Amino acid sequence: MAHGQGHSVDEYLETIYFLAFPIGEYRPATATNAIASRVAEMLGVSRASAGEMLKRLEADGLVERGEHKEAILTPTGIERAERVVRKHRLIERFLTDFMGYTAAESHVHADELGDTFTDDMVERINERLGQPDRCPHGWPVDPDVEQAENAELVSLAELPAGGSAEIVRLAEHDGDLLHWFYDNGFAPGATVLRHSAVAGADLEVELDGAERTIEESRAQGLYVRPAA
Repeated sequence: MAHGQGHSVDEYLETIYFLAFPIGEYRPATATNAIASRVAEMLGVSRASAGEMLKRLEADGLVERGEHKEAILTPTGIERAERVVRKHRLIERFLTDFMGYTAAESHVHADELGDTFTDDMVERINERLGQPDRCPHGWPVDPDVEQAENAELVSLAELPAGGSAEIVRLAEHDGDLLHWFYDNGFAPGATVLRHSAVAGADLEVELDGAERTIEESRAQGLYVRPAA
């Protein structure tokens, strides 16, 4: 597979997939997310490199460009991106369940290994793991399940004051942030209660009964299911 400054077509598609919908449901990107500069920032490449790859993806029929030159996945692009996302999540489970890596470590290594596993290998992993529902960070392995679940979730930053919720998913795009979540107990399955809200300030929360503080930018990467 050809690479653009060390990143494969699949990695670009996966990045555009997440920029198009941070929580998961695909909808056309706006000027503020899947533009070349944002894709470049997410992948750690130059703006020129991202622009060249986006031109190639467009020529290959995987993306089309919107009125603001944003990248919008075509139906073919969506199908391939969802296959890439599913593979990544199953490899993460292989790394945690079989290889003993931590949940945070698994994300980084899954990125490195993605292109080395064939579709057949991924299906064998899926069977050996007993067809797991989710990756270690709470994201459904099946993109259809992910998209159906989105309506039930909000970011912790959006949880109203006094609201209680269960942490369901952790944003994966930033390895350092992912490590921070686990180091500080913000893991899937934990219960979080938000105290009074002050706009622009750090969030004061109760995490499994312990008082904690989390920056709003980090809270935007924690997806929770509010209690009924």
